This record gives sequence, structure tokens and C-alpha cells, in this order.
Amino acid sequence: MSVGHPERIEACLVAGGRYHDIDYARRELLGLLGEHERVRVTVRDDWEDLDVIGASRFVVSYTCDVRPSPAAQVGLADWVQAGGRLLALHATNSALDLGGPRGVESPRGFPTFADTLGSQFVAHPPIGPYTVTNAAPDHWLVAGIADFETTDELYLMEHRDPDALEPLLVTHWLGIADGFAESDWTTGSAERCVQYLRPLGAGGVLYNTLGHCRGHYDMAPGRDWWPTVDRGSWELPEYRELLRRGLRWAMGAES
Repeated sequence: MSVGHPERIEACLVAGGRYHDIDYARRELLGLLGEHERVRVTVRDDWEDLDVIGASRFVVSYTCDVRPSPAAQVGLADWVQAGGRLLALHATNSALDLGGPRGVESPRGFPTFADTLGSQFVAHPPIGPYTVTNAAPDHWLVAGIADFETTDELYLMEHRDPDALEPLLVTHWLGIADGFAESDWTTGSAERCVQYLRPLGAGGVLYNTLGHCRGHYDMAPGRDWWPTVDRGSWELPEYRELLRRGLRWAMGAES
């Protein structure tokens, strides 16, 4: 590094998968990353390039049903343990099998990956409005973010070790998740994590479940045309602020 020049920061954006407008999410995230001149981004559509991930200070992910191989799961876990920071968004923790007699199945096929993330997607109710509540108003990642209303996918997740997570944003919901094999969510706690921190070794994961997006052509091959363009929380100023703070955290900020 030349004297007087800020350090270059290597980063990786993993953006790929199904049933979402990945092109839109990739473009928006690259725009936000581009606000940081010294961040240089390599883009991949899956988790298998461990050389790129290993050379990155941080990783940002927006995926759906992108299932890392066993080697990639271990490599990513080791990278986080050694100090890497992962900003994981929306359906990163999903595995989806469609067409079964009970509805959409969420197979538990990547245990190491789910443990690293701190969660695995199981189901969501039909997209509709819900309130996001600030669960940690003194934490800099959400300080000053008032409770807000969004229309997005409300994620119902399995957490292997809930005590290892630091909830930052939550919502509350009990009901039936129509269309999913594990559809009955009428009992137990109504609190659902929307954003949390998951410390792991010298690194950690910041997971935000918001940010569904879908265009006309994103449900193929099951449906050739989706009648609406869905942007979920992307158009909310609160979500953009959460993403900007999340990127600062990924770069190493502590406040």
C-alpha cells in the first residue's frame, strides 16, 4: 500500500438462485457497494469459489435455493471463524423442493451452512403487510430506526442455537403458511427474527430476512409470466439504511 493511500478492500457478492429477481438485487447491491471507493467486488452466483471468498474481507449474499457443497460449507465456516464477516440477505438460508404432495419442502441438507448462518428458512405466509419492530434500539446497526411497516415475505425459520443470536429487528406472527409442507405455525412464540447478529469465532454473520424481489420472468419454468413486479422492502428508506449500515459492519465498523 502506498503511503497516504487508503487500503483497498476485497469483497465478494454472491448473488444467484431461483424465484427472485436476482438481476435487480445484484444491481442494487453493487450500487450500494459502489458508494465505498476502496471496496473492490468480485461477483459469483454460488458458494464454491473458496479462493475468492478466502481473499475477501467480507461477503454479501442474496441467493435463493443455492445450496453449498460440503466443502464450501466447511470453507465458509472456517473463513468466518477466522474473522470474515458475512452480510446475508433474504433467502440465503433457503433450500426449496417444489412439487411434493404436502407443498414446498425445506430440506435440511446443509447443516454446517445453517449453523454458520444461525438459521434455516422453513416457510413463509402469503406476502402481506407486517410491522418490523426494533428489538435493540441502543445497537448502532438499528439505532434510530423506528418501527416500520413493510410488505414482504415474513420468514419462519429454524434456529439451531437461538441463544447464540442477537436479535436486532423482530416481528410477531402466528398462523398458517399456506403452500408449505411445514405450514402450522399457530403455537409457540410469535416472535420472529427479521435481523440478527450471529458472532462466530473472530468473525460473524449479520442476517436480514427482508428484501424479496420478483419480476415478470422469475418464476420460470413453473410459470412463464408473473403478473406483478414485486420489490418488497427495497423501496423503503429504512431498508436502504439497514443495508448501508450492514455494509459498514461488513467492512469492519463497530459503531
